Amino acid sequence: MISILLVVLVCALLIGYSVGKPYWQEHKRNKIRSQPFKKEWRKILQQRVPYFRQMPADLQLQLKQHIQVFIQEKEFVGCNGVTITDEIRVTVAAQACLLLLNRKTNYYPKLKTVLIYPSAFVKSQQSTNAQGLQYTQQVVLAGESWEIGKVVLSWQDTIKGADVPDDGHNVVIHEFAHQLDQEDGQANGAPILGKGQNYTCWADVFSEQFTLLQSQAKRGVHSLFDHYGATNPAEFFAVASEVFFEQPKQFAKEFPELYKQLTQYYHVDPIHWH
Repeated sequence: MISILLVVLVCALLIGYSVGKPYWQEHKRNKIRSQPFKKEWRKILQQRVPYFRQMPADLQLQLKQHIQVFIQEKEFVGCNGVTITDEIRVTVAAQACLLLLNRKTNYYPKLKTVLIYPSAFVKSQQSTNAQGLQYTQQVVLAGESWEIGKVVLSWQDTIKGADVPDDGHNVVIHEFAHQLDQEDGQANGAPILGKGQNYTCWADVFSEQFTLLQSQAKRGVHSLFDHYGATNPAEFFAVASEVFFEQPKQFAKEFPELYKQLTQYYHVDPIHWH
């Protein structure tokens, strides 16, 4: 009888914890968001993140609050001699949190650690040739998003991506778009859509533009999107997200349907910031 009661008690506690955890987590986040934003962090934003200077006041406030939560919840680890500073934390967090504005967010729930290398890093990668044989090659990367737990970034490329906000290239936006895509499992170019969005419509629009980019890449034809986006649908979503935030006017002009899908997904229209 006692053992049964213990089992019931343990089950009740576990259920109570699972039910109460989101409320407790949101309580902690509200407390963090209510704290004054550090003056030193504001200076970093002004110096390192041109997006921030161009955004309307309400989005600036949202972004600052998101930065506070992100920095509190995520661990930053320096690699190959990098010492983690507030400049690194704020610069990365500001760009990552651009993707979370104007909507309910759980702050990249799978992400625990952001690894920072001084510059592009080398990784061994398994590939398959045309004959189906696997081989290992060394690739140089500016960033990488793991399905569970980690984002890896080159600090040199992070700075470059932040300093030039209108060239369509931003490694932080790219890797954190992958994180959004990976929230429901493996990245496939179809993140969890919000209310009012249709997966069929998303797939139709993205597939058409992805196929076009593949054709342009094969023929060496210039595109607004980096040809790397033709690798697979996941990379296309990440590349399109970079261009969405950095070159919105040209994006909307050339690919209005795709731009519409991303404004509905990200709940912002960056045209008003540029």
